[in-house]
Amino acid sequence: MPGNTFGRVFRVTTFGESHGRAVGVVVDGCPAMLELSEAEIQRELDRRRPGQSAVTTQRKEEDRVEILSGIYEGKTTGMPIAMIVYNREYDSSAYEELRFKPRPGHADLTYFLKYGHRDHRGGGRASGRETLGRVAAGAIAKKLLATIGVEVLAHTVEIAGIRIDEVSIDEIRENPEKNPVRCADLAKAREMEERILEAKREGDSVGGVVEVIALNVPPGLGEPVFDKLDADIAKALMSIGAVKGVEIGSGFTSARLRGSENNDEFFVEDGRIRSRSNNAGGILGGISTGMPIVARVAVKPTSSIAREQHTVDLRTMRETTITVRGRHDPCIVPRVVPVCEAMLALTLADHALRAGVIPATRLG
Repeated sequence: MPGNTFGRVFRVTTFGESHGRAVGVVVDGCPAMLELSEAEIQRELDRRRPGQSAVTTQRKEEDRVEILSGIYEGKTTGMPIAMIVYNREYDSSAYEELRFKPRPGHADLTYFLKYGHRDHRGGGRASGRETLGRVAAGAIAKKLLATIGVEVLAHTVEIAGIRIDEVSIDEIRENPEKNPVRCADLAKAREMEERILEAKREGDSVGGVVEVIALNVPPGLGEPVFDKLDADIAKALMSIGAVKGVEIGSGFTSARLRGSENNDEFFVEDGRIRSRSNNAGGILGGISTGMPIVARVAVKPTSSIAREQHTVDLRTMRETTITVRGRHDPCIVPRVVPVCEAMLALTLADHALRAGVIPATRLG
């Protein structure tokens, strides 16, 4: 069955291709009476939009969203919310020579092997432009979560081997939108930007790590055994095209710790059970603890690079070489930040509705 839909109760279906007429999303399961405007959706899309700095692709899309259904008099109706963004500024000519020559690192080959036919323009459905629908849906999820006090934040913690020092929640709230790499450590942000531009000058690309955090998540979200909250978060984040690894809490570091170091000891604060550390990342046994949920994703270097690479001509089945032309991100990490926020928000909204923490039919 096609995997274009995410969620059980809060269901999101994205559609469209990078160089097609439009991309968009249908959100089903949002309760009625949530105040929502195009401006709120647009605010999130503007963070994902291409062409914002020298470290992102120079494709100049306005990404103006249009809500087609599900909103009346500024409030959700409980019916499906359809949103669309028309593609305006794209050049498919650079991809014509790649029609039968799959780009290394891309999904060109696997789409062809699975379907026997594919839209080669800009990567088609496998393009990062598909994430536009996720961010639009995520804007609704974040607004829905705000009704129960949940806040979702993300920031860049590493690019090209440059890793941030410890930062505060206030710095994570305020600093990422002040620099083109969306890093809360402003000093390290400048170093990251220099590394990206260096790779760009060399016709290459770099990757990095994004951390995403959810604050004030109520305890009890998550459905053991196969619908654990951390399992669903991992799937949500791993479904982002450029992501090649996900960790929750201390993650892979826990493999190098002793139990006495990794266990989060409990105490009581204001009548609530808290933990002195948060190596579990806010989840135990697949169920939220009430502590901040913390996840990190490994983002690979952008696959489209200006260097000559080896591939195969699918018509002749002979080896050949290609040089990818067009406008591409030398580092996709900064634009993955709002996508990570969206995917965590979508997962939490779905589980909050399933648990009845947010009413499924109408708010208020």
